[in-house]
Amino acid sequence: MPLLNMHKTHPLTTTTFELPGFRVVKSLGVVRGIIVRSRSIVGNIGASLQSLIGGNISLYTNLCERARDDAFQQMLAHAGEVGANAVVGVRYDANEIGTGITEVLCYGTAVMVEPVGAAPVTQPPAAPASAPSGA
Repeated sequence: MPLLNMHKTHPLTTTTFELPGFRVVKSLGVVRGIIVRSRSIVGNIGASLQSLIGGNISLYTNLCERARDDAFQQMLAHAGEVGANAVVGVRYDANEIGTGITEVLCYGTAVMVEPVGAAPVTQPPAAPASAPSGA
């Protein structure tokens, strides 16, 4: 099965289980991406200074966004490995697995989709049996 470059088809991801204008022709199972990140001592000091002022702590926000994007990209790569061209039911989960160490998981269902109105995906017809020689 050829590997698909899901980075080019990432618009075909959704938190719902349907993609408007497309129909699911095959479900390929759960795909996921997981990232484990820790905050650096420098980042913790900078974030502590930002927390004194109040408001958005951009150092942590940026760390979280990078972790989510990395997990999402890993999920897309996993989907491409199983031959999907879309992922439905995308979800994120995050857990602190140690002091200052966080796991970010992105997962969904890998599917093959085709535009509504396209000819259904079918198997190619079997080659006709060759006629016996001398006929």
